Amino acid sequence: MSAAVAGGESAGELLLRAAAMVPAERYAVAALVVLSVLTYRFLELHVLGDLLRGFRGGRVELVFHPASEIYHRVASKCRILHGRYLATPWLASPHLQTLFLGISGRPPSFTYKRQLYTVRDGGTIALDWLLASDLEAADGFISKDASTPLVVVVPGLTSDSAAAYVKHLVYSMASKGWNVVVSNHRGLGGVSITSDCFYNAGWTEDIREVINYLHHRYPKIPLFCVGTSIGANILVKYLGEEGENTPVAGAASICSPWDLLIGDRFISRKFVQRIYDKALAIGLKGYAKLHQPVLARLANWEGIRKSRSIREFDHHATCIVARYETVDTYYRRCSSASFVGNVSVPLLCINALDDPLCTREAIPWDECRANKNIVLATTPNGGHLAFFQGLTAGRLWWVGATSEFLCALHESSYMHRRKVQDHVLHSSLESSIDKSPYVNIMEDGMVAPVTSDGPGDDGSPSNHTVDEVELSDTVGVKQQNEVSSEKHNEHASGVNGKSSGSANQQGEAAYTNKLHEIIAPVKRSLNQLTRYQGRSVWLLVYIAFVTSWPLLGSLAFITFRKKFRNPSRAK
Repeated sequence: MSAAVAGGESAGELLLRAAAMVPAERYAVAALVVLSVLTYRFLELHVLGDLLRGFRGGRVELVFHPASEIYHRVASKCRILHGRYLATPWLASPHLQTLFLGISGRPPSFTYKRQLYTVRDGGTIALDWLLASDLEAADGFISKDASTPLVVVVPGLTSDSAAAYVKHLVYSMASKGWNVVVSNHRGLGGVSITSDCFYNAGWTEDIREVINYLHHRYPKIPLFCVGTSIGANILVKYLGEEGENTPVAGAASICSPWDLLIGDRFISRKFVQRIYDKALAIGLKGYAKLHQPVLARLANWEGIRKSRSIREFDHHATCIVARYETVDTYYRRCSSASFVGNVSVPLLCINALDDPLCTREAIPWDECRANKNIVLATTPNGGHLAFFQGLTAGRLWWVGATSEFLCALHESSYMHRRKVQDHVLHSSLESSIDKSPYVNIMEDGMVAPVTSDGPGDDGSPSNHTVDEVELSDTVGVKQQNEVSSEKHNEHASGVNGKSSGSANQQGEAAYTNKLHEIIAPVKRSLNQLTRYQGRSVWLLVYIAFVTSWPLLGSLAFITFRKKFRNPSRAK
């Protein structure tokens, strides 16, 4: 070695000569190995993990309150939630699953029936229906007296009823004998924007109005709701805002972002997440171009056109239209994690821990565990809204888990039932602040105020239908009912006239009793405050006397000393 170096060859030259003696095939193999490792890490593949587990899949982890009746009486009967999830082997990556769902997804083939619903501010929402009878080749109709449950589906960001994952869920529920309606967001589903309001991640007024409309139209039908992605955030926020005062009997949240601020930090953290961010921004800009005449008037169109991320789009569009001070303010106010504690409806939440869009860091674990109405199910894999199963990737795991949970809930006695409030008492005690327009509409994310004054007396706005869903009560039956009701009213008017006086007296007595029940606790509280106030006053007097005694003692000593000195000088 020393002789070679002395002969004029350096150590570097010797290394190059040695490297040249290695066959090129070995370099190719080494490069392939390095590339495979980098690709494995970049795509977050879990083929080796599945192989080590014997392709049994990852266990589904459940989080719930120890005393939760929803878990012990409903979720405990769900076999899928207590099993394992194994991803399709050739889609063993959250990115591959999410990409395949967006490109194909292999959705089932069926045709919706569309209903155009006009909300109070003049906006238009497309309600796409698939009835259980549609899959049975029967005449599709919904009876007001039927007991067949109805599921309302809220899609994700820039998604509508044509999305593959939505069609998987809709077909699965309809094949089980349930009726399903997809509540598309404003401006999606081929419907134009007809007002100055746009949907966003915290806009709950549309789903609130749709649910109230469906409950008013079909009061005897159990009403369930499923939200996906941003739709899940909207749904959970709505359930938290309503509390007990919602007609929803049960719900499911699939791949919710939970905390939008954490999600914004996450999606801009790594290179692969920034790719998703740009892809979603392109989708949002495509949505904006469909409604350019309206957005160009309300928002910063030049900024929208140049947006390269969701945050930039929200800065130039959402915050301006909804009048949020900053993007972070919008994210904080619209995050559903802040509303989890007030959810009073049986709620199944499903999230994948490898979701490339909605990070596990945003999942409100403790809040879900503290709420007896919530069961949180997490899987190690699944991607975003994908969860493909089988060698052909023809099924979505979360669809089966959701349908099983909702069916078990429907068969149980733990469905949520809206508390009936006394209308007379409520109308007499409500203040003008409770009436429209609401003060907190800016926190919900839209410009137009939500009024309680609808076009009709029942509060349900007019709606127009295309391929309208037929109802069992036809026009002839309605007319017969109207005639019979008129005759019945004429016959009953004489009888009711005699008993009206006693009925009014009983009503006034009941109203007085209820009013007294409400005022009594207030009186007791005022009396306690009065007693506490009296004690507080004496305590303050004592404190003032003790703290000011040195000063008062000094003043008294000086005063009396002068008085005693004056008589002595006079003598």
